Amino acid sequence: MTAPTGRRERKKAATRQKIAEAALRLFLERGYEAVGIRDVAAEADVAVTTLFAHFPSKEALVFDQDQDFERRLGQAVTDRAAGEPLIPALRREVQALVRHCTGDGAAPIWRMIDGSRTLLDYEQSMRLRHAESLAAAIAADLGLPSATTACRTVARFVIDAYSLAREAADPEAALDEIFRMIEAAWAVARPTGDAPAGPAGA
Repeated sequence: MTAPTGRRERKKAATRQKIAEAALRLFLERGYEAVGIRDVAAEADVAVTTLFAHFPSKEALVFDQDQDFERRLGQAVTDRAAGEPLIPALRREVQALVRHCTGDGAAPIWRMIDGSRTLLDYEQSMRLRHAESLAAAIAADLGLPSATTACRTVARFVIDAYSLAREAADPEAALDEIFRMIEAAWAVARPTGDAPAGPAGA
């Protein structure tokens, strides 16, 4: 997560982190369904209103990096070096996200998510939102007034690449395979006027 700069922002970030850690601890100890919002607030030693000021729902407590992931994917498009192709830039960011979500201690969290219909539905809606946000960033980068079908399709592919690689026995090999297909598809489908930025295409 990006480090906040001001004292007030740092304090808010610390409170948010404390709540997220308390929630995860309780969820893993007791089970997601068995823990209520009041339980989390008490564990984190904050008021329920404070908890909701940082997290809009119980599900959001599990996916506390949601907004940061969405922002990072957009920045992979907007902040890449001049002339750097789009797809390799996205691959690099997805690779970083996959490493984060397959690190030590991640397996019990994903088992909890996979065992909850509520959390799986939330994750699905989150992925769709990330894909729409990424499609908008790609369209803006190309100077388009709105996301085209090609922009939305490649964005969906990129978000799905993250999920598929995270679940693979060899995430790195899975990313290599998936992004070869994404790059080939983008080379054919990218909107007219999007000239390649390098040998691999933009």
